[in-house]
Amino acid sequence: MAKDGPNWDGLLKWSLAHSDGTRSTRNLSEEDRRWFMEAMQSQTVDVIKRMKEITLVMQTPEQVLESQGVTPQDIEDMLDELQEHVESIDMANDLHSIGGLAPLLGYLKNSHANIRAKAGEVVTTIVQNNPRSQQLVMEANGLEPLLSNFASDPDVTVRTKALGAISSLIRHNKPGIEAFRLANGYAALRDALGSESVKFQRKALNLIQYLLNENASDCSVVDKLGFPRLMLHLASSEDPDVREAALRGLLELAREKADGSAIKLGEDNEKLKQLLGERIKGISLMSPEDLGAAREERHLVDSLWSAYYNEPSSLRDKGLLVLPGEDAPPPDVASKHFEPPLRAWAANPASKKSSVEQKETPLLLGPGPSSEATSNQDTSMRETDANGQTNASQ
Repeated sequence: MAKDGPNWDGLLKWSLAHSDGTRSTRNLSEEDRRWFMEAMQSQTVDVIKRMKEITLVMQTPEQVLESQGVTPQDIEDMLDELQEHVESIDMANDLHSIGGLAPLLGYLKNSHANIRAKAGEVVTTIVQNNPRSQQLVMEANGLEPLLSNFASDPDVTVRTKALGAISSLIRHNKPGIEAFRLANGYAALRDALGSESVKFQRKALNLIQYLLNENASDCSVVDKLGFPRLMLHLASSEDPDVREAALRGLLELAREKADGSAIKLGEDNEKLKQLLGERIKGISLMSPEDLGAAREERHLVDSLWSAYYNEPSSLRDKGLLVLPGEDAPPPDVASKHFEPPLRAWAANPASKKSSVEQKETPLLLGPGPSSEATSNQDTSMRETDANGQTNASQ
């Protein structure tokens, strides 16, 4: 699939010769114009055409591709290219129109683990902050193979990529969340927390927190499945991201719900107190640089201590909660995940509208003030300024 690169040296020499300021401008000859246009057009990619070509390859049976010398690495490279194209929301939605979505979802069941993982990654890109593609993937039963890969694939990378795709697919997607719950998705999340893969753990924790934030009633479900104890274990992880994600999950469980209920740790209450005490001790021994980097963890530890023990943590007494130069309000520790800024902005018409409205200049209706009124107003303003200066001097 690789193509010869453009003749950049030739283009550069041509550009310098015609725009270096050492000669007056002149009209291009027809030959020069034709050469330049051919050079530029040779590098222009018709994205829809390429996506159709990729779709044809994806629709071709695996054994036929193998007989033609197409290797699994070739397929991975092709999916890499497809992922670049579907970064555009319009191209992502067009993939279904040209027949490419179904065979892409079929690659989630490919016999090669790397292809299954890459297909999950492409699906993530397609559905991220894209309600239309979320709907199309749901209608194509795309959640089913993703859940299968997430829950039971023997390759942890495939499981991790599938979880990433699920997270993007069901975000702000109530039918997706409900389907995930009905498919016993929480049990698969529990298994993910017991994995040895830090990345897998982190993604699972982030999705758990999002789901609990969206559906407070699910706190009782995760409590019955033993999530608090797993989170307690991960809250002492050596990986700071896993540690913070586990603390966020515990804080979400501790928050009082609309019905006045909150998850209690029972016999694990003392374990949490010991854990938080150890984290406070560790934070106290940090260098100033490390303290700054651990800002979110500091606030999480203090919030958890306050939530479970109805008193501020000793971080406050030690002056470690808000350091000199930091703003007093704590950072948002609840909902900053899964939201790539560009896609998020594009998916939220309200934000774009408000932004435009702020920039628009209000219309001035009716005739402007007469020259006489303007003159009188200027005179009045000057008199007021003069009086103000006199009063100030007095």
